[in-house]
Amino acid sequence: MKPETCFDARDSGQTNVVLIDSHAHLELEPLVNYVPAIIERALAVGLIGIITVGIDIDDAIAALKIAKEYDMVFASIGFHPHNAKDVHDGSLSQMEELCDNPKVVGYGEIGLDFFRNRSPHDKQLAVFGDQIHLAKMKNKPIIVHLRDAYDEGLAMLEKYGPFPRGGVIHCFSGDESDAHRALDLGFHLSVPGTVTYKKNDNLRSIVAEIPDDRLLLETDCPFLAPEPLRGKDNEPAYIIHTARKVAEIRGVELQALGWLTVNNAINLFNLPL
Repeated sequence: MKPETCFDARDSGQTNVVLIDSHAHLELEPLVNYVPAIIERALAVGLIGIITVGIDIDDAIAALKIAKEYDMVFASIGFHPHNAKDVHDGSLSQMEELCDNPKVVGYGEIGLDFFRNRSPHDKQLAVFGDQIHLAKMKNKPIIVHLRDAYDEGLAMLEKYGPFPRGGVIHCFSGDESDAHRALDLGFHLSVPGTVTYKKNDNLRSIVAEIPDDRLLLETDCPFLAPEPLRGKDNEPAYIIHTARKVAEIRGVELQALGWLTVNNAINLFNLPL
């Protein structure tokens, strides 16, 4: 995805909008090759913050490197469930040390993925539990990945609660019951570009009912580009399309939706913005 072929955020026709991308992967290919241009486009569309999410030790270090280079970029770090098979006491200790960097504002993404099954279920469950404990010990909000594992994942969160620093179910894809269970735990629900997909009426119905103070927006870039850019490598600037759809669903002005979700992200992650 070369910069000159990307969507230009300045062509979005939006003004006076502020946004935060609460979940990105700027350190992953291909985005890592074009970070300065990606940041420029993000600023042009109104983003004032991006949280880039490391998913193993090397990726966490790369995410932190980018966060240190840009005032508007922050990092969250943890072992993705795909990488649970590689986690041991030593690697957890390394991640704990990285947590002390002031640019680390969250712990995760952590959780369960029983769709891809790239790590055994028992190992995923054990590593998820270890990391919940670590996040609470380090006083960080947790970013949770759940795919085809909402019942098991929410049961673990209920077991390990309460969560004084809160957390977020990132890229929410559960049903109404899952949403209520997460909200009862004090968690936020983060809405990705999939809310714009034509067949995703289930997510749109849930988005309409999320309490104002629990709503976040994300790209999960370079994955899950929203309509009308579906199929392209996603990037933070594309969040404008997600924000526009969420504002439409909730019957509010885009600017109001932007401020609402910005304040929620600032409060949850204690962002110095």
